Amino acid sequence: MKLRPLHDRVLIKRTDSEEKTAGGIIIPDTAKEKPMEGEVVAVGSGARNEAGQLVALDVKVGDKVLFGKWNGTEVKVGGQELLMMKENEIMAIIEG
Repeated sequence: MKLRPLHDRVLIKRTDSEEKTAGGIIIPDTAKEKPMEGEVVAVGSGARNEAGQLVALDVKVGDKVLFGKWNGTEVKVGGQELLMMKENEIMAIIEG
């Protein structure tokens, strides 16, 4: 099943969190926090400004992004857990 976000919404797949700390301690699944990084899977067509003109989004499919811990709504598509959020909830695009 394909899912296309509407307007200024973005669909994000969380990146897997680290299994070990920098010191080599293995973190069990129950103690892991949800990662605040992800990859953009799909984007909407854009938002409308005051004049009614379509304004394109700054993020595009494939961008690695940083977002708040509690932002977005979790959705399940084809057995995969994804996050749906508005573009203004994304804090940064990770480059490099």
